[in-house]
Order: sequence, then structure tokens, then C-alpha cells
Amino acid sequence: MITRNTLAAIAATVALLSTAGCAVTRDQESVGAYIDDTAITTAVKARFVKDKEVDASAISVETLKGTVMLSGFAKSAREQALATELTWKVKGVQAVKNETAIRQ
Repeated sequence: MITRNTLAAIAATVALLSTAGCAVTRDQESVGAYIDDTAITTAVKARFVKDKEVDASAISVETLKGTVMLSGFAKSAREQALATELTWKVKGVQAVKNETAIRQ
């Protein structure tokens, strides 16, 4: 006779085995690469916060496989260029795509 605890254990096992969880599929990053990209994003944002010329709250930073995408708004071409320059100084950055718009 199967007990209630045994049925619960079987149900839990089936539920765990049928979900993908943290599985990596095609076109997704490995866990290590995701952690590296998160560290790069954090380091870039920290540089923006430290710099008085870059408005860290107006520029979004996303990183995928070492490529950093900057988006949002810059107050001037100087701020836009400085954001790119500061991003390149972060270890692990492979490429920078600055898609910020200059707010006039």
C-alpha cells in the first residue's frame, strides 16, 4: 500500500524533473557568462555613479556576452562620449554599443 508521504514524494520528484529550472538552451548564456555580464553591468553603472558628468539614472546598461549596450538619454554629445569611454575601462568589456539619444 502506498502511503500519503510516498505519493507526495513522487509528485515532488516528477515536478522537479519536469521543470527546466536553470537549464541552458541554445542562444542562452551559461551561468558563468551570466555572472560575468552582471559584474560588467554593475561595474559600468558604478563608474557612471562616480562620475559627475554622467547621469547614471538616465542611461541604462545591459551586457550580453561582454557586449555592453547603453540606452537612454544623454544631456550632450560629451556625456554620450564619456559614457562610452567609461564603459571601455571596465575589465571584460568586449564591445560597446551606445544607443543613447541626446536630449536637447
